[in-house]
Amino acid sequence: MQILRTVAVAGMTLILTAHASIAEEPIFDEFRFGASASVQDKESREDEVFPEVTVFLDPFDLDNAVDWKQQIMRPRVNLGASITTSDEVNQVFGGLSWQISVSDRIFAEAGFGGVWHDGELDDNSDGPELGCRFLFREYVGAGYRIDPHWSVIAQVAHASHANLCDGPNDGMTRAGVQVGYKF
Repeated sequence: MQILRTVAVAGMTLILTAHASIAEEPIFDEFRFGASASVQDKESREDEVFPEVTVFLDPFDLDNAVDWKQQIMRPRVNLGASITTSDEVNQVFGGLSWQISVSDRIFAEAGFGGVWHDGELDDNSDGPELGCRFLFREYVGAGYRIDPHWSVIAQVAHASHANLCDGPNDGMTRAGVQVGYKF
C-alpha cells in the first residue's frame, strides 16, 4: 500500500509540475491566415480562392535550435483548414512541419501529414475526383520574417491518396500566400 501511495504522490507531483510549466508557455506557437487557389489544369481545377487558417504547436522547441541540423530534428505540429467559398472542396488537415532558417529573415518550410475533405470521390465534371475521404498532404514554402512576430509565407500544397485506395486520384494542388503571427 505504501508503494501505491508513493506512486500516486509522484504521479500527482509530475502532473502538477508539468501543468505549471505548460501554463508558462503559450499553447500555440504561430497562427497563419491567408488564401490559396488551385494550380491544376483541365477538369480537375477548382475555380475559386480558398481562405486558409493554420495553427502551429512547437512541442520540440524549434525556437531554441541553433543550426539547421537541430531545426530538422524539431518539427512543429500543424492543424488547419482550407475553406470553400462556393461549391468546391473544404479541407481539414494536420501533420508535421519542418522549418529551416536560411538567414535571420528568410526561411524554407516543408510539411507532411493528412487531410480530410468533403469533395467528390468520383464522377466530378467540375473539379478533382479524389477517390477517398482521407488523403496524404505535403507542402513546401518560403517565407520572410518581417519582425520577430510577423511573417509572410508563399507555399504550394498537394493532397492525394498515392493510389492506396480505390477510385480516381486527381489530387488537389493549391498555391497561396499566408501571413503568420508568432506568439
